[in-house]
Amino acid sequence: MAKAAAPFVAAVDKTTRGFESFPLRQSFEIAVTEIGVSMASTAAFADEKIETPSRVDVCREKVAKSALKYRADIDGLRAVAVLSVLAFHIGLSRFRGGFVGVDVFFVISGYLISSIIFADINASRFTIVGFYERRIRRIFPVLVVTLVVCSVVAVIYLLPSELVDYAKSMLAATSSVSNLYFWLHSGYFSSPTSKPLLHTWSLAVEEQFYITFPLFLLLVRRFSPRRLRSAVVILFFVSLVTSCIVVSRNPDTAFYMLYTRAWELLLGTLLSLHMFPRLTSAWLRNIATLGGTGMIMWSVLFYSQETLFPGASALLPCVGSALIIWAGEAGASLVGSVLSWRPVVFVGLISYSLYLWHWPVIVLRHMGMLVGLGAISFGEHSALFSSHRFDMLVEVVLSFFLAILSWRFVERPFRSGALRLSGRPLFALTGVVMIVLLGSAAWTVLAQGFKSRFPDKALQVASAADVAGENSVRNGVCFITTDYHFENYKQDACLHEDKSKKNYLLIGDSHSAMLWSALSSTLENSNVLQASTAACAPALNPSGSDDCKKMMGYIFQQYLPTHEVQGLFVVGRWEQKDLAPLTGLISWAKQHQVPVTVFGPVPEYDAPLPRLLAYSIAWDKPALASQHLVASSKMLDAEMQRMEASTWHVSYISLYDEICGADKCLEYADVAHKIPIMGDDNHLSEPGASFVVQRLVDKGELN
Repeated sequence: MAKAAAPFVAAVDKTTRGFESFPLRQSFEIAVTEIGVSMASTAAFADEKIETPSRVDVCREKVAKSALKYRADIDGLRAVAVLSVLAFHIGLSRFRGGFVGVDVFFVISGYLISSIIFADINASRFTIVGFYERRIRRIFPVLVVTLVVCSVVAVIYLLPSELVDYAKSMLAATSSVSNLYFWLHSGYFSSPTSKPLLHTWSLAVEEQFYITFPLFLLLVRRFSPRRLRSAVVILFFVSLVTSCIVVSRNPDTAFYMLYTRAWELLLGTLLSLHMFPRLTSAWLRNIATLGGTGMIMWSVLFYSQETLFPGASALLPCVGSALIIWAGEAGASLVGSVLSWRPVVFVGLISYSLYLWHWPVIVLRHMGMLVGLGAISFGEHSALFSSHRFDMLVEVVLSFFLAILSWRFVERPFRSGALRLSGRPLFALTGVVMIVLLGSAAWTVLAQGFKSRFPDKALQVASAADVAGENSVRNGVCFITTDYHFENYKQDACLHEDKSKKNYLLIGDSHSAMLWSALSSTLENSNVLQASTAACAPALNPSGSDDCKKMMGYIFQQYLPTHEVQGLFVVGRWEQKDLAPLTGLISWAKQHQVPVTVFGPVPEYDAPLPRLLAYSIAWDKPALASQHLVASSKMLDAEMQRMEASTWHVSYISLYDEICGADKCLEYADVAHKIPIMGDDNHLSEPGASFVVQRLVDKGELN
């Protein structure tokens, strides 16, 4: 027994050696020791460990009894998965396919949980009650703490209608059916930052799988034990084929449903059944793990929300994960060594807590929870470290901080420390907590979000928290958003020239779309043409999406060389990196004798202005909104004014100066202070755009 445990104890000692300066060294050692007790899993991204209240001495006995060995590379793979999801959610454009990290988690979870189940079944010690007891002890404590903290913050910050929606999602999350709730109410990629519990859909999928899968295995083992492997294989292919069919007809259904996701967990199950030959050759293991890593990274870097997913597209990250797990069963590899590196393993250890905390942090930051961060200026380093990047850093640091705290003081104590419960006390406490959570959520729904928290005027102002309607921006016709493509652009309608008027062409991103209605209705004897594409800063050779490149290519290579316009209105949500391409665009326009008017940036906030104004009214803090101004907008506007005077020599409209005077920025578009000038954090509302354009015309700056 001691001999069997010795290699693992030595590995633990080696893993923690040289780690003395790290504040959590003792916690790390205990965690690594505990995960050596058994294989791990997450019912949504955590490692399942057979709980033990003791440390290394008892672990030796446990390890000796266990047929399963600890694999640090799997914790490392968890780190890759959770970091991919985190990168995608904070908005790192290079990781636009980071959502596939969830699929990596599914394969890991299927492999580890199935390994434990099959080992227990083969040893005739598996019980449904014992299995669910481990699941509750592993996932429920951190989930409850997350829900409680999020609920307290939600009561403070969420508007009544939002609080009702949050309460409904909490009902679903507590009942492990949040995938069904979000399937009925929204797509994964549509307005996600208004849903603090959106990420719990994956927990629901796993819990539904682990409620049904053990029952399936027991039935098969009882009535046809010799066909257990065949039954799992058949179930795998049925789910995979179903996913491929459903995703082509209804992507949202395929994304959220258990029956279209089960094959990903079952892929891990197939590995746990040892249906594939062991890779005894080191070079074969290296090929497999390098190939698997390449498959995961390809999907992370090159998939996007436009990818038809899951279906066949999910095979790439899932098979990649399976290759790494499969190769690691037989021995070490280069990739396995990297994944087993201490810091990577540590991220894997806290991956469940990190997954649970990161999304609420991001959502609540977007709602204005973190006061004043937008006002931080980076001066001459703003090009390298913009306020947007700083927001990302804050979200990451805060997410890690909360994850480490909950792992240290919630996960470990409930799993193997003083707070560890089992049997009837565990189920009783779980039942009581669920009743409290469900009752609180139901009460919130029935109370209609406790409207008395906000005065009527605050709610009226907050109701303007929507960007201009589709008609005013001509969404899907002249404004190509992510829901449309360049092929949907209606050239006849958007570029229709009126020979009796002056024809101006408006180009740019969503900031150009927000101005079109105001320019068209305010400029006399003028006809404003429109060519707008979302997230497409105007440039001759833009770096945006394919639709952006097609739009700009069409305008500058086909339309303008063959059509005469009296002016080119260039509008964008500018960044420092856009100024050089903009200079090239202006030079091209001068060469082709096209007059150019550049519209500068508008003031931006780190949360939607209507929401901030509602808070300021409800909490009687008139200066609250100004505390959330993003400093970089003012600096960029000043830089663009300097470039206009020194280099561009074209007409420049400073929207920032028009909205923000010497003292403070205008926050309302009416004298009664009922209509916010901004519709969100960076777009003028429709009344706000009309208000600003009219002021420019009245001053003679725009005619």
